Amino acid sequence: MHEVDPSVVEKVVLYPLVISAIVPRPIGFAATISRDGCVNLSPYSYFNVMGHNPCIVALGISRSPGRGGGKKDTLQNIEETKEFTLNMISDWFVEAANHTCGDFERGVDEFQQSGLTPVPSKLVKPPRVRESAVQMECKLRQVIEFKDRDGKPSNSVVLGEVVLFHIADGVAGRSPSGKLVVDPTKLQPVCRLGGVTYGRVTELYDIPRPNISGANAAEATARRTSKRTTFAHCCSVTHPVPF
Repeated sequence: MHEVDPSVVEKVVLYPLVISAIVPRPIGFAATISRDGCVNLSPYSYFNVMGHNPCIVALGISRSPGRGGGKKDTLQNIEETKEFTLNMISDWFVEAANHTCGDFERGVDEFQQSGLTPVPSKLVKPPRVRESAVQMECKLRQVIEFKDRDGKPSNSVVLGEVVLFHIADGVAGRSPSGKLVVDPTKLQPVCRLGGVTYGRVTELYDIPRPNISGANAAEATARRTSKRTTFAHCCSVTHPVPF
């Protein structure tokens, strides 16, 4: 078993470990606009939803090595205007989305560089990505800044509130109780892994939650008291524990 202390390992060593160990990661495709009206579009895999009431999303934005540790356009724009959109990336436009993460100069419009299509939002100024089947209009709640071991700003976590969802008819579905959901087989979402590797959602399976007050109570109790046994049992048929 390898042990790594992040406080002593150089960041050039830690980065490939982190992005290959914490997987898969959804990609937040963020569109922002500066105070002067310049549009920026960039993907972030330090991204996820933090809650649904209110609906809070988080973006982790590292400082830019190409700018001497300065802020990336996405962060600077969000701090200036307090708004952004997030657009989920699907397999049908992942190549174009990947093109937007080039080290472009500030003020360059990545929509034009990638050939993707901006569409006006309804409640915020930054545009949405037409090619995305799930789009979210967001307003800034908070920016949390972190510093490295030398005391220099190194990473910021942007917390935003989704104020409006846009779900394309082609990926919309219904839950067993009739609630609106997104069908992942139609959305074809992509995720980030280590290095420059992406992943597709190609196989799904359901695992019902245990009913601790009914017939499955004894089994649920056993799972709580012996997690390792449960893990080995669950994986022993086709996926044995690899260590």
